[in-house]
Amino acid sequence: MTAPVVLAIITHESRVLLVRRRLPKGVLLWQFPGGKNERAESAAAAVVRETRAETGLTVVAGPVLGERRHPRTGRTLVYVACAIARGTDPTPRLAAPRDIAATVWAPYDGIDRYVPYGVFAPVRRYLHPASASASARKGG
Repeated sequence: MTAPVVLAIITHESRVLLVRRRLPKGVLLWQFPGGKNERAESAAAAVVRETRAETGLTVVAGPVLGERRHPRTGRTLVYVACAIARGTDPTPRLAAPRDIAATVWAPYDGIDRYVPYGVFAPVRRYLHPASASASARKGG
């Protein structure tokens, strides 16, 4: 069985952190920081470790927002709400340049520019409840 991929939904000043993969996986280019759980590691521990490894940021893991099988990759994804640790500079760096080419603090209402294939509904609701409601009314 393949380990699930944990993704950190890191928010700061009405923005969410995204990382751009060095090599796209199909249409997947921008994503939330994250990676595979290591053996016997909690989702919270994995997102803290992976965020530091990819961006150099220290985060505090919060609740799991949801889990799903990704419709394009078939991987199990676990989404974890995170905050930047108190006293930590919120400026990400390319801590894993072999894997990550760029980072961006994307505004909640502009995330679709980076993730055009859709953001998991529980994550969208967490980031911007009003836009999730409007999207649902439009059928999106």
